[in-house]
Amino acid sequence: MANYFSIFLVVISLITGLVWLVYAQFFSQKKTVTADAGETTRASIDVTEETLPPLVDFCKQMFPIFFGVMIFRSFIYEPFQIPSGSMMPNLLVGDFILVEKFSYGLRDPVWRSKFLETGEVERGDVIVFKFPQNPSQDFIKRVIGLPGDIIEYRNKQIFITPYCESGENCQGRQAVNLRSLGAGEYQIYGRPLSLFNENLLGMEHQILKDPSKPQLRMTRRVVPENSYFVMGDNRDHSSDGRSWGFVPEDNLVGKAVFIWISFEFDRKPEDMLPTWFPTGVRFSRVGKLN
Repeated sequence: MANYFSIFLVVISLITGLVWLVYAQFFSQKKTVTADAGETTRASIDVTEETLPPLVDFCKQMFPIFFGVMIFRSFIYEPFQIPSGSMMPNLLVGDFILVEKFSYGLRDPVWRSKFLETGEVERGDVIVFKFPQNPSQDFIKRVIGLPGDIIEYRNKQIFITPYCESGENCQGRQAVNLRSLGAGEYQIYGRPLSLFNENLLGMEHQILKDPSKPQLRMTRRVVPENSYFVMGDNRDHSSDGRSWGFVPEDNLVGKAVFIWISFEFDRKPEDMLPTWFPTGVRFSRVGKLN
């Protein structure tokens, strides 16, 4: 849906801009009026102001708006809504985030071909990407493994062997440090979740585990070139790289950087207002992402 909207913005910007341009170049006419400059002299004055046809006037007024939105959304920031709890506790259902589109390079809004390098993905980044198995869907997860890394997941803990090109002074296999913060306020299906602080080789954030869920063992995987291994912060309730593999670099949309508003949705079906109508605003959640 997001890609369709990008195409729509490009098309509507082209249409409105072309209509305005064609009229200005081929159909616009200057009007000449005669003004009385005194008793003995009269002067001819060119007036460029004219009454535009309604369609041309609409295109003239709307082209800068459509074009500005297209540029902002395609190359600077794009808003997204969090639809599920796979990134709890850091992102909740009802959070509206800004995704920085220029973090990992500039891409054209239609074919998404990169034409300018601006930065690289770092371990621990929260990224939005096109789901490899269905590119029409946008997913959001945390980067765990970079190209060339060896990733293991067992006993609900991550083990990383960072890629080392030189072969000298390389870091070996490291267990990602976890520190228990006890049972948090978070629940899923009425079951309490355990809160942990995770140190992802220098980048700290919080994650959740479900003690009632069985341990998932993932076989040793090597992250391919130009790809990334990602996981959700709600580890036992996330469809991520453990089940469907890696995220190709071409699928990257941008880096999630900011929560600009957060709504609560606690309505019951019998309420007068529809369930999609917010019940409150979580102002305390507005701010930069971890």
